[in-house]
Amino acid sequence: MKIDVLSLFPEMFEGPMKESIIGKAIDNKSLDLSVTNFREYTKDKHRHVDDYPFGGGVGMLLQAQPILDAYDDIQSHNREQGIPTGKVILVDPAGITFNQHEAEKLSTEDHLTFICGHYEGYDERIRSIVTDEYSIGDFILTGGELPAMVMIDAVTRLLPGVLGNNQSSVEDSFSTGLLEEPQYTRPAEFRGMKVPEVLMNGDHKKIFEWNQKESLRRTYLRRPDLIDHSKLTSLQKQLLREVREEEEDRQEK
Repeated sequence: MKIDVLSLFPEMFEGPMKESIIGKAIDNKSLDLSVTNFREYTKDKHRHVDDYPFGGGVGMLLQAQPILDAYDDIQSHNREQGIPTGKVILVDPAGITFNQHEAEKLSTEDHLTFICGHYEGYDERIRSIVTDEYSIGDFILTGGELPAMVMIDAVTRLLPGVLGNNQSSVEDSFSTGLLEEPQYTRPAEFRGMKVPEVLMNGDHKKIFEWNQKESLRRTYLRRPDLIDHSKLTSLQKQLLREVREEEEDRQEK
């Protein structure tokens, strides 16, 4: 996958995007990441990329010219290399909330371009090239760089061959619609806390049912909004009934 980022602060991507899974994806050519400073495309002699909004208002807006010219230049180079235009993502509080489902959709693309904003907002004409708008939550950040990095991380780990075990991404929380069950590693007992016996007895059927039940329990207690009853198997529905009864008994005690 090729990912282009348009940002006023490309240095912000230097550390996070070169470490851990992302760094390995770049090293093994699963991801080609380029960050362009669109200030380099301004025609203002003072290198300004923002200006006051017409009609008045508080704050400054990013101008369309530097971003659109930077985008055109990037696309020209990409076309020479046979890279398709792909989706153009505006990082904006007005966008739809980014989630695992959206990450999975984006991971099937060959090329993504992220536009990172700053200041009060954008000149509306920037949206002439935008295909998708995303927000990572109902809060305000200084700029779009951090949300772009979050989305790039979520998408990259879904690319083929990026994770050592491809099943890992399939079984992640939110990919299955449920939160993951509690998990343990050695030692079997630590500070008086023991690993559940069922996980150590080698009975794969019981382990599977325990995992399903505890996944449902964690989701029921923490994120009941994620439970789509129409998608639950008959076993999961039975286990969820048991979880509800157990939790109700626990509350009564």
